[in-house]
Amino acid sequence: MAAVSEAQVLGVELERVAPKVPTLFDRDDVFYSSIEKKQVEKISSRDMRVPLELRPGGNFGHFDPDGGDLGRGDGPVFDKAVLSSVHFKMGVEWTKKAEWSTDEARKAVLNTFRHLLAKSMSEFRRHVDSACMTAGTGVLANPSSVSAAGGLSGGDKWTVPATDGFGVRLTRFNQTVGVFDSTLATKRGEAKINFYDLANRIVDTYPAIAGVQNTDKLVVSGLVPTPVGLFGVPYHHSNASSGTWLGFDRSTTPEIRANAVNAAGALALPHARLALNKIGDRVGANVMPKVTAWMHPCQKQAYEELGQMVSIIQKQPKSEALDMYFGDNMQLAGAPIKTSFSWDKTRIDFVNSEVWGRAELNPAGFYEVDGNKIFPIRGASGGLATSMIFYIVASFNLFVNNPAACSYIYGLTIPTGY
Repeated sequence: MAAVSEAQVLGVELERVAPKVPTLFDRDDVFYSSIEKKQVEKISSRDMRVPLELRPGGNFGHFDPDGGDLGRGDGPVFDKAVLSSVHFKMGVEWTKKAEWSTDEARKAVLNTFRHLLAKSMSEFRRHVDSACMTAGTGVLANPSSVSAAGGLSGGDKWTVPATDGFGVRLTRFNQTVGVFDSTLATKRGEAKINFYDLANRIVDTYPAIAGVQNTDKLVVSGLVPTPVGLFGVPYHHSNASSGTWLGFDRSTTPEIRANAVNAAGALALPHARLALNKIGDRVGANVMPKVTAWMHPCQKQAYEELGQMVSIIQKQPKSEALDMYFGDNMQLAGAPIKTSFSWDKTRIDFVNSEVWGRAELNPAGFYEVDGNKIFPIRGASGGLATSMIFYIVASFNLFVNNPAACSYIYGLTIPTGY
């Protein structure tokens, strides 16, 4: 009699599934978390006003005490910055079969419904953190080339140049994005990212959109031509002399421009000191703020390499461990260093958290209707579909009440390998 083969018992073999489900992507919200509770101002649908003492006053000079005319006086100039909230949403949808198939430990190592509830807010915060890196227009990526209909399933394939400080970091797999022309005056359409290659700075979007060009931009979904999104770090930390800032004309109001140092190359020690001294020139020594140096880890590495060049190792006559790297308590010109992998690789921003604030119409949370947070999807027949959905929504914006107390270094060379 022939021996029983493995193929004959395959149907009774137990399948082993690893109990831990690793996450192969990030949910960082480092910067957003740092300013989330700073100066939260509750607002209505009307614009918020941020009062500013814009210019000094008083008529100073010499006078003749022997009957001379003292002249007239003058006073400081006050004005207001104006902003309104922007509205974010994230819809999370699943089918009943997916829920039933994973609703207990005997069926699956992960409960789909509970996982969605637990992780969706973290995912929402990751998107908001990306928006914090935008300059008020919602632009998430600046491709240099597109292969029309050359991506997966016939979608468009976008490539961002290596010199770009963000690459495709601010986008996400499965995210719907708007495709705009280079001037942001024309919206070509919206498509979903169905391929995401962070290392090579490539995303594919589907379906293909007619008329796409190499200089087009990928923008947060839902915005219209001449988009107005969250006022992030590049919006407030800007020394531009054109455009506007919270209702002010940058060309005629230099007081609302931030301080900046153009590195035009690799990081050097004088850059940081100059950036901080420019703050002192504007606001004075008496109110010189405490700032934090925010940067991508690649610029922290560049700074570390400057320190390694002047380090001396004192070897003791015993066996010792070797660590040629500095610890996490690094400072740049006295400013503590904070890193974010979502930061612009070509910038270092000196953030004064005391001047940052949030104008909030509605805090982040579940969208509710009559107490309901989870809603059924309707089928094509008008009856219920076997799918469910919930939304996370928030309405707010970011403001700075003293741009003169902000400074940044730009034009930094991205270290090799990044």
